[in-house]
Amino acid sequence: MVIVDSTVWIDFLAARGTPECQWMRREYSRQRIGLTDLILCEVLQGLRDEATSLRIQRQFATLPILEMGGTRLAVASAGNYRLLRSKGIAVRKTIDCLIATFCIEHRHLLLHRDHDFDPFEIHLGLRVIHP
Repeated sequence: MVIVDSTVWIDFLAARGTPECQWMRREYSRQRIGLTDLILCEVLQGLRDEATSLRIQRQFATLPILEMGGTRLAVASAGNYRLLRSKGIAVRKTIDCLIATFCIEHRHLLLHRDHDFDPFEIHLGLRVIHP
């Protein structure tokens, strides 16, 4: 499955022409596209009003929304954080660490537009789509 990060969903919903959005338009019906509960939260937090939030929730209801939490993911994420820190890499956002670790552990591809995921790809084997 391709997990689509909030950085791409925000641009996609705003009909922007980024390479990631072009990939989404081209591959949406050909790939198994999903998101996680935390990505859903990030997208919904950025919306201006309740009506838009409800419309986007209905749109997303047609996609797999995977629940990420739990002790195992928290422990694995913290381990990845420490590993990257030991290499001199600062992970800026806990949520990105959780998303990357979730994708690594479940062998999902990630479509994103956020350089904070790059160390996870380079050092930890995160599989990323590069449109």
